Amino acid sequence: MIEHIVLVKFSQETTTEQKQELIRRTLRLKNIIPGIVDIQQGINFSNRSQGYEVGLTVRFKDRDSLENYGPHPAHQEIVSYLKNIGLEDSIIVDFEI
Repeated sequence: MIEHIVLVKFSQETTTEQKQELIRRTLRLKNIIPGIVDIQQGINFSNRSQGYEVGLTVRFKDRDSLENYGPHPAHQEIVSYLKNIGLEDSIIVDFEI
């Protein structure tokens, strides 16, 4: 299995409602993109995040599923929405479990 972790930093103009909409949209991917075993996303509440406000974990059944996730149209819609609401930076880590 593969664990995919994403941390997201937004502009100061990005609203809480936009972040919550991002989460709603992202969690739907489990029912749309093949190979997703589990998906979790939420707004950070700690002061240790260095400005990264939303965390995402996606567990995939294998590396092929991860590779198919990136270009999938439903995932690309999320990427576009992120850019539209003020994505400033992201950190992505993938590892086998």
